[in-house]
Parts: sequence; structure tokens; C-alpha cells
Amino acid sequence: MTTFIDLRSDTVTRPTAAMRRAMADAEVGDDVLDGDPTTARLESLVAERLGKERALFFPTGTMANQAAIGVHAPPGTEILVDAESHIVHWEMAGVAALAGAQIRPVISNGPIMRADDLARTIRLPSAEAPEASLVCVENTHNGAGGMVTSLDALAALRDVAQRHGLPLHIDGARLWNASAATGTSLADFAACADSVMVSFSKGLGAPVGAALAGSRAFIDRARRVRKRLGGGMRQSGILAAAALYGMEHHLERLQDDHGSARYLAQNLDGLNGAMVVPPDTNIVMIDLPTATATDVVARAKSVGVLISAWTASRVRLVTHLDAPAGLVAEAALRLARVF
Repeated sequence: MTTFIDLRSDTVTRPTAAMRRAMADAEVGDDVLDGDPTTARLESLVAERLGKERALFFPTGTMANQAAIGVHAPPGTEILVDAESHIVHWEMAGVAALAGAQIRPVISNGPIMRADDLARTIRLPSAEAPEASLVCVENTHNGAGGMVTSLDALAALRDVAQRHGLPLHIDGARLWNASAATGTSLADFAACADSVMVSFSKGLGAPVGAALAGSRAFIDRARRVRKRLGGGMRQSGILAAAALYGMEHHLERLQDDHGSARYLAQNLDGLNGAMVVPPDTNIVMIDLPTATATDVVARAKSVGVLISAWTASRVRLVTHLDAPAGLVAEAALRLARVF
């Protein structure tokens, strides 16, 4: 029987045996009534690493993003977001449905939003146009193949936002990867923003979970929005323990995933006209010469490698904790036959 190698996402990881033990042994309490001690430790660690006053645990990154938008963006305003971002494509129009705001997509001249793109898109003041309320930046950028917005580029985006009196939120689901790839600290990235979301269920290998960080006043308001979204959790320490374990044991190994992504890129680029987007982190995007992505995904599955169709002519591969270098090398051999 063929052993499947799953490279569809870094969310497919399963908790390690040690992570499961940490979950089983977690000290817990009712987080809504009195606070959960393990969740409190996680929130404190996240706030410390990001250099923010407070952090708040969420079941998912999408809920954390939507809570941040709910705090920052009053109904009837618009938020400025990279046109190819997760908030635009993969959060079920939550900005409109939940916050009553609208998205103003920022069309970039390159693969990700830059300061000039943002400045060009912000409307001139008008009594007949919606008022901007927020700028959102995704770092790393999933749709651009895990591309990093560097600290200088992020600071330039912050400067544009500040000139217009707008807060900046970082969708940092993979901010851990941006830090590992560049050597820039999480706190330095986060210092450019009023609020930051980080996810534990991707590179850190936890089964679920995200956190939102910001000022004390911001987190007080975000807690109320989280409750409204159904996110008041009870013995959440069982889940927070997995996230804590990931932060304490899996951050250092992210470079392994980045190396595996580069290995895939080097071994698949140019095969039968396929062109690989050079990966900054752990996501490998491959552009096909024709609109055959679903066929390529099916052929990859037939040789035991699971990958994703991103567009009609682009496929995505993601390296992760459950795909060590040996499995990635085997996947490259199998995929070379497919391409």
C-alpha cells in the first residue's frame, strides 16, 4: 500500500506524543468564570513574545482576525487589505457579515501589498464615500507563497496608516515563519501594529488555537467581541497546553520546514514547463503552463502525495512538522514523475 505524504497544508499535523501528554496533564479552570491557569500562562507568554500588554486565546485565527476587525472597524466603514489576502478570500465575508464594514482591496504592483500600493488606494476625504477605519497586513502572505513582508516594508506600511490616522492589524498566522526566515524578532514585527494575530495550528503543530495581542484596552474589547462570536471557552487550558508546548518546543525547528520547501523548489522547478515561486518560508507555489491544476493534484494523489490546487494553473505544497526531510525527499521523487 502506498504511504501518503500530505503536503496540502501545515494544518494537517497531528499532536506529538509529548504534546498530547501536556494536554492531558494541563491544569485547568473555567476560563469564563474564574480564568483558566494554563490559558493565562499562554496568553502571558504570547504577550511577552510579541511585546504587547495583553493577549487573548481564540479557537481559530479567523475568529481572532474577525474579533480584531470588530474592535477596530465601526459599521459602515471600510478596511484596507491586500486583494489576495486570507481575510478577503477565506473568511466567509466575515467583515461584512459580522462587523458591518466593507473591504477595500489593495491591488499591488507586486506579489504583496507595499506602502505605495496602500497610499494609492486610500480614498481622499469625501462626504459621499465610506471612511477608512483599519489597515490589515498578512505576514507571511499565504497566497503569495509564504512571502515575508520585511520589517522595513512593514514599517513603511505602518507610516502610511499612521499618516491617515488608521490602526494596523497583522494577520500573523505564520508570523513565526517570518521571524525564523529573517531573524527579525516577533516583537519587532509586532511593534509596527496595533494588534497582531498568531496561529498555533500551523507551524507549531497544535491541533487548534490562535491568539490576539494588543493593548490592555484593546484586549478588553476583543474579549467582549469573542464572546459575541461564541468564543467564550471553559476548560480551554487543555487546548492552550498544546499551544504552549508548540511555542516552547517547535519554534526552533521551523528552519527545517523552510529548508524542505527550498528542496522541493529546487527539484521541481522547470519540469515540463512548471515554474516554482522561490519560497521565503514553508509554502511552495508551482505555476503550471496550462490550466491543469486539478489534474496534477489527482496524479499526485495517485503516487501518494497530497497537494492542493490553488488556482486553475497553480498548485500549492506546504512543508510541516509531520513531513521531515526524508519524506519530503521521497515526495520530490514522486512528484517529479507527475510533472
